Amino acid sequence: MHRYRSHTCVQLRESDVGATVRLSGWVHRVRDHGGLLFIDLRDHYGLTQIVADPDSPCFKTAETVRGEWVIRVDGVVKARTAETVNPNLPTGAVEVFAREMEVLSAAKELPLPVFGEPDYPEDIRLRYRFLDLRRETLHRNIVLRTKIISEIRTRMGDAGFTEYSTPILTASSPEGARDFLVPSRIHEGKFYALPQAPQVYKQLIMVSGFDRYFQIAPCFRDEDPRADRLPGEFYQLDLEMSFVEQDDVFATMEPVMRSVFQAFADGKPVTQQFRHIAYDDAIRTYGTDKPDLRNPIEMQDVSEHFRGSGFKVFANILANDDKAEVWAIPAKTGGSRAFCDRMNSWAQGEGQPGLGYIFWRKEGDKLEGAGPIAKNIGEERTEAIRTQLGLDDGDACFFAAGDPKKFADFAGDARTRAGEELNLVDRDRFELCWIVDFPFFEWNEDEKKIDFGHNPFTMPRGGLEALENEEPLSIKAYQYDLVCNGYEIASGGIRNHLPEVMVKAFGIVGFEPSVVEERFGGLYRAFQYGAPPHGGMAAGIDRIVMLLAGAKNLREITMFPMNQQAQDLLMGAPSEASPQQLRELHLRLAPTSKKD
Repeated sequence: MHRYRSHTCVQLRESDVGATVRLSGWVHRVRDHGGLLFIDLRDHYGLTQIVADPDSPCFKTAETVRGEWVIRVDGVVKARTAETVNPNLPTGAVEVFAREMEVLSAAKELPLPVFGEPDYPEDIRLRYRFLDLRRETLHRNIVLRTKIISEIRTRMGDAGFTEYSTPILTASSPEGARDFLVPSRIHEGKFYALPQAPQVYKQLIMVSGFDRYFQIAPCFRDEDPRADRLPGEFYQLDLEMSFVEQDDVFATMEPVMRSVFQAFADGKPVTQQFRHIAYDDAIRTYGTDKPDLRNPIEMQDVSEHFRGSGFKVFANILANDDKAEVWAIPAKTGGSRAFCDRMNSWAQGEGQPGLGYIFWRKEGDKLEGAGPIAKNIGEERTEAIRTQLGLDDGDACFFAAGDPKKFADFAGDARTRAGEELNLVDRDRFELCWIVDFPFFEWNEDEKKIDFGHNPFTMPRGGLEALENEEPLSIKAYQYDLVCNGYEIASGGIRNHLPEVMVKAFGIVGFEPSVVEERFGGLYRAFQYGAPPHGGMAAGIDRIVMLLAGAKNLREITMFPMNQQAQDLLMGAPSEASPQQLRELHLRLAPTSKKD
């Protein structure tokens, strides 16, 4: 028999009754039933119940073991009585009567519980991550992550892609976040950068004559963390294709993404035909470029119903600002004053003066609008708003007014709030869509200049002619995002592959041709020697796993994450460098002085 085990802790069944087996694992729980000891033994695969009675030769050893000790058990498989069968365990019909027990490793008193799913301080959980990873849910999430990545690789191979690796030590790139810099020991005063994404390399792979590339790529960005973005590093499904247009990317990747979600959706419906929603339409309808389509609320422009109306706040805004609009946020079943007041209070908590509303109720046989706005604009305009939005008795509507560029985010948040509060969101499904036609450029209010709106390497719609003849802020890009349940899970585009377009685009945001050649020399030179039209995307592995695991935070699906302050409490990173290391790297520390 093997030194440690003949079976794992999930394998034994009624067909094994009478067999002598050997198991090894962690003591999950010990229960003393009047001298009869029950030990739940756990390994990576599952649980098996061990029984030790006073007549067993190993009973004295069994009395000493505690939670999370590692033990080896030899014993005989017996069937449980009908009343003690545990239908929730694969091994719940049997138990092992221990005859021999060896302590392989004792455990100190635990700094955090492993049994169950306690709400425990995060700093303790991260410092003792090796214990936290023993918890059932977290352990299952990490295994799920591995299975999802394996499924992605299989589906990409089936779609004709080949996996290639790109460098980790590279040059700084304009991806929009801070680089992690690595000082060079050999080249004094110079630095490598960890890749924010393999963007340039994957385009060079296409120029090199390879066709369908992908990799599960580690990416590094020195940016602030949030629930759906870990500090430091993340992984993405990175891919690129030659001789394709935007629809070719969609047609190739929709089946891949749909099949991955279906494989792990646990029976929940997955979108079969992904909608294509223009960026401008997404903002106007949902207040965001990553809409949660499970929420049925769709905003509408109702400006005409307020022009010259008795509700002077909105009427004056429309009269005095050509850009101003009034948007309606319909809320079916929200037609009570109590709910409307809660939404108004929420808006004030968000820094807004309030949130205007109308709600409809039956007064006898007549359906009437109620609230200050309805009273001021009159019955005819109130009815016109109700008809346009398709609302009825017991429904409500909220309003946002002004320049849409300034209130769209808030309106989108109000839509989300109303949908969640009224339980309108169908949480048991995965709704995916493409957001397309992003602005190529945007206005940087801080620096008072034009910047790239998204990816600087994307092809503008209209190409060089658009860059030369159209107003820059009106130009759209062959840029697209894949969105699921309110999360951006992928971003991509058809790339610019022409050097003259590259120079012109960067020139509009203030880069001289010489600077473009210097900063992006590899790509610029490559475009001089025959570059194929190409495009692709990158999908966030971490967010996909988070959605499929039903987790709320990326740390729940990541094996060894940092905390919110970008510290690895387990390994003690970042750490100080020794004087010798600093000398070898030609570095001297200049600490920032702290002002009182």
